[in-house]
Amino acid sequence: MLNRVINKKNHSSPVKQNQLLALLSAFILWLAWPPTPLTSPILLVALVPLLLAVEHIIQSDQTKKGAKVFWLCAPVFFLWNAACTYWIFNSLSSAMPVGIAVLVILLPFGTATLFMTSCFWLYYRLRRMTTRIWSYIGLTCFWIGYEFLYQSWDAPFPWMTLGNGFAQSHQLVQWYEYTGVYGGTLWVLIANILIFETYKSLISSKNIEPVKMERGGVRLLYASVLFVFIPMLISLVLYFSHQEKSNPANVVVVQPNVDPYMKYTLNPIVQIQNLIHLSDSIGQANTEYFIWPETAIPDFSNEDAIRSNINYVAIRSFLNKYKNGNVVSGIESYVLYDCAKTYTARLDTISGKYADSFNAAIQIENSADVQFYHKSKLVPGVETLPFASVLGFLKPVFAKLGGATGRYGKQERASVFYSQSGIGVAPVICYESIWGGYVADYVKQGAQFIAIMTNDGWWGNTSGKNQHLEYAKLRAIETRRWVARSANTGISAFINQRGDVVKQSQWWVSAALKEDINLNDQLTFYVQHGDYIAYAGWFGCGLFGMILFIGVFRRKEVF
Repeated sequence: MLNRVINKKNHSSPVKQNQLLALLSAFILWLAWPPTPLTSPILLVALVPLLLAVEHIIQSDQTKKGAKVFWLCAPVFFLWNAACTYWIFNSLSSAMPVGIAVLVILLPFGTATLFMTSCFWLYYRLRRMTTRIWSYIGLTCFWIGYEFLYQSWDAPFPWMTLGNGFAQSHQLVQWYEYTGVYGGTLWVLIANILIFETYKSLISSKNIEPVKMERGGVRLLYASVLFVFIPMLISLVLYFSHQEKSNPANVVVVQPNVDPYMKYTLNPIVQIQNLIHLSDSIGQANTEYFIWPETAIPDFSNEDAIRSNINYVAIRSFLNKYKNGNVVSGIESYVLYDCAKTYTARLDTISGKYADSFNAAIQIENSADVQFYHKSKLVPGVETLPFASVLGFLKPVFAKLGGATGRYGKQERASVFYSQSGIGVAPVICYESIWGGYVADYVKQGAQFIAIMTNDGWWGNTSGKNQHLEYAKLRAIETRRWVARSANTGISAFINQRGDVVKQSQWWVSAALKEDINLNDQLTFYVQHGDYIAYAGWFGCGLFGMILFIGVFRRKEVF
């Protein structure tokens, strides 16, 4: 396909040729992304056409090359983001006018496009100052630095991290237990660069001067093949050789299938009884955990008075027949203060107290002990307003999505629920499951399995719900923990330590699943060391940024 585009050179302008190459990259990136099956490996060549188009501009005698590189890359990344996360618009447009939804969705699409495009523009700037190899290293650092920034800033959305793209082919990235998803990002970037250089050397284009290496293109070809296939081979060895240590616990996940747009108009007591009925339908005497979805307990509940709450009493009564049983459920809760204890606390004029509201998880067991966890990674817009000092005028818009914009409290670090029998579970709420490092922190604190509580019904029957499920497989691999996933309308599932989906429900049906999962106490290299690749990329990003800054003033080549 790449040759066909190149062969059109004699029949089209260089600008059109470059645009076709760029669009080819956008198409391959989209095709490789979950949930499309079996296509993940083509991520390793997806950026080659774009690199070739950028090289054409660099080697041309055009003026304003920087601007041309920027506007060549921007449509690629916008189209890729829009094609893969269009479902964000689906959820917004059902709750607000289409015109406003379009404006709101430009925040994630626009910022992601800007960051990704800037990485290539900075690569072009480095090419003017340094050698090709140093520029490639800079591009890699800039991209990893952007991904790390995008998961850490005030409007985080690390959905499109390149390493996530292998979720559909998890058998090929078992080494994520050592690297996390940033290892996948690094693999994609270096593979694309090597294959690009190999392609250039093989076609011997008179317009492109390949990197000069001993034995030339042949050596590059060998390096490309080895760099692509050795990680796959290592992963397959890890996949087929992984043996879970037997340490079983019976777990039930429940999918009540409540329309999220109707949820708060329905009787809460009826919803709780439905959850109890589904749980009891497959629970057994030795069931340790019943996992219910995000906000399954729909009433805003006072955490300090939870033991007198009618829903709590009903759940405790249900657990009487399960000696070691625990319910881990999503809940909307609040805490009252005498003063503004946190920046999210708001004054209740009726009681004269300050209240903090939470999208939370609760563990209820056969004792008076109750544990709460407050969601930390809040969804921008719906649960928290990013850059509140600038975007405060958007609060009424986001509030239409059912959230308490800018009002939800949170806790800063992950915390683990422990049962009476000593089992540690990671209570992960929805959006938090796409942070590998955050989930790893639960495991470092003692979590033996991961419970994901989510409500993906806001997005409708789109690829968003499938992508969210697929990403959970990567958390299982990184931590070597089972995942028990309870989704309000689907897809609920059990995922083993290799990332295999052992059981799953259908979309938009009531269901309950049970499985004997194996608990694990061992810590993977990734759990122990976290996102060290991202930190290294961030450091390199700063280093190359300084080089560019100095170069602006010195205007002379370095390295």
